[in-house]
Amino acid sequence: MTRLLHAPVPLRGRTEAEAHVGMTCFKLGPPSLIGAELEFLVAHREDPSVRPSLGELAEALGEHSPHSISPLSPALPLPGGSAVTVEPGGQVELSSSPYPDAASLCSALVADVEVLGDRLAGRNLRPVTASADPRREPRRLLELPRYDAMEAFFDQVGPYGRLMMTNTAATQVAVDAGRAGGEVRARWALLHEAGPALVAAFACSPVLRGAPAGAWASQRMRTWLELDPRRTRGPGLGGGDPAAEYARWALDVPLLCVRSDGDSWSAPDGATFADWVDGRLDAVLPARPGVDDLELHLSTLFPPVRACGHLEVRYLDAQPDGQWRVPVAVLEALLSTPTVLDRARAIVAPTVGRWRDAARLGLADDPLRTAGAAVLALAADHTADPALAALVQHAAARTAEGAAPRGETR
Repeated sequence: MTRLLHAPVPLRGRTEAEAHVGMTCFKLGPPSLIGAELEFLVAHREDPSVRPSLGELAEALGEHSPHSISPLSPALPLPGGSAVTVEPGGQVELSSSPYPDAASLCSALVADVEVLGDRLAGRNLRPVTASADPRREPRRLLELPRYDAMEAFFDQVGPYGRLMMTNTAATQVAVDAGRAGGEVRARWALLHEAGPALVAAFACSPVLRGAPAGAWASQRMRTWLELDPRRTRGPGLGGGDPAAEYARWALDVPLLCVRSDGDSWSAPDGATFADWVDGRLDAVLPARPGVDDLELHLSTLFPPVRACGHLEVRYLDAQPDGQWRVPVAVLEALLSTPTVLDRARAIVAPTVGRWRDAARLGLADDPLRTAGAAVLALAADHTADPALAALVQHAAARTAEGAAPRGETR
């Protein structure tokens, strides 16, 4: 029998667990903030085929190093407020503070990206604005029980887990869930319904070292689509209360790992969190789960839009040459008013649910290209900051021409 790492105060069954998910994953209130997470592959300047070691990253990041690679680090945020983390393959992620608008968010993040570049350059490293590594074989650097369990779990379905963990990077945008009721449902729906069109518009990872043969506009998104669909598809759009639907879905996803005092955090095969919290695993796990266990389980769910207090849009490729500002501005604009949101939903209606086509075909697909260009043009018309509006308009024109993002916009 697995010995748990701690003795939690147990949740009292599925109803209490679902209530916790609903309250913590969907924090309700007037939508007013936006944030972003930027992931960067990191390479040596002289030889980009060499993956930097964790020691080299810790030296470069200094007092900003996360505890995962430097346990005694103060883990200070960057000057613009971004927290620094390191992903399993050595990718560096900047998680911004929340800001009241896209313009102030982008200003702070641009400054933090510059600081990151300077820090890495001091150790002869550089951030790479690519969403898939075309040169290096997938290799995990972080040896932590959670990542050990993830790798073992995903290895059962092929190479995509290791590729996702070590050789890909994304641009993620975080927005408020909104007030209760119809506003939350509309915002939740728009973020999903626009997903395929936006995946196609921002797809820029046609080459991924180690990926099985096949032509894909977004090899990064391919890795997610080929993983365990039970934890990557999300609850879908049932039309009811998103918080309740998300909570039910989350509890029925199989456990990926369970904290223990041993080296292995493996979970009983096929068992769900609902099984655990309702006592069906009492014969194999010594205690029922607490809130910490539920939070760990939620962190192993990877839907296109993840609810974690705010709504985290996870389906966009990392953008080249500072163009991550475009999807930040686009999502702010599309959610800016109920009228704009409704117009956006109407534009993307023909492409709803076409996630796989978007990742595979990108802008070569006529309906996806048409919807992507139109929804970006709508966003450009409702982007308040003139400089960001110009970037979005440029992206709309590029999308209409069927051209993937390139490093031409600064």
